[in-house]
Amino acid sequence: MTQPAHVFDATLPRFEDEVLKRSLQVPVLIDFWATWCGPCKTLGPILEKLAAEFNGGFILAKVDVDAEQQLAGYFQIKSIPTVMLVKGGEIVDGFPGALPEGQLREFLKHHGVEAKPADEAAPAEDVAAPPVDPHAEVVRLRAAIAAEPDKDELKLDLVLTLLQTGGVAEAEKLLDALPANLATDERAVKARARLGFAALLKDAPPREPLLAAIAADPDDLRARHLLGVRQIVEGDSEAGLQQFLEMLRRNRAYEDGLAKKALIDAFRVVEDEDLVGAYRRKMASVLF
Repeated sequence: MTQPAHVFDATLPRFEDEVLKRSLQVPVLIDFWATWCGPCKTLGPILEKLAAEFNGGFILAKVDVDAEQQLAGYFQIKSIPTVMLVKGGEIVDGFPGALPEGQLREFLKHHGVEAKPADEAAPAEDVAAPPVDPHAEVVRLRAAIAAEPDKDELKLDLVLTLLQTGGVAEAEKLLDALPANLATDERAVKARARLGFAALLKDAPPREPLLAAIAADPDDLRARHLLGVRQIVEGDSEAGLQQFLEMLRRNRAYEDGLAKKALIDAFRVVEDEDLVGAYRRKMASVLF
């Protein structure tokens, strides 16, 4: 039987490509179900109906827990149906049980998942903008804010630009003063991640002693973490991501999953989307 549009059966071998990588472009709703599950037979058709109605606003990945026991085990599925929402390569929310259609719509709305018009054209390819001198941009933004002091979006732009020029203290002060409606803005989240990295380096050793500590003991995960943070902050993004990935390989449970958290924060900070995508895949291959 042919499945509805925007619905597919997720399997472990293809999970990284079909769910994690795909969620970088479009939200993916995972439905853990089984053929013998009564509530699943109620929830499944509603989810498929919404997937069709939203026309690609989200993708529905169905996981048969009997056929994909390892995948269900990784997600620690205790009961079915269970639904999880993946955005940007991360699980952002979920719920057990069969919710009614109205609550499902509210769940999607809460996470910014919207239907696409039936005649929506494919988005045009982005045209690369010319490089901008961050110091000159700071000057421009200061002038723009002076002209429009109530325009908080400009202040958020200034926060991100200050972080590029080393103005950490001023950036943090501006970020803390932004209104609540901008607190969940993707740029504000990125700024918080950058500030978090900068705070970790306040009393951290320089690069050379950290390298020496790792050479003496490759399992010194504290040194690896600080070195990775320093490399990210100093612009050596791939080297920093490699340190976090090596932490994950050596001990994923270290300090309550610090390696995974560091990688996710780094993904918000690093500007090179291809590099971030490559390390998301590497992280997934270690975790799965």
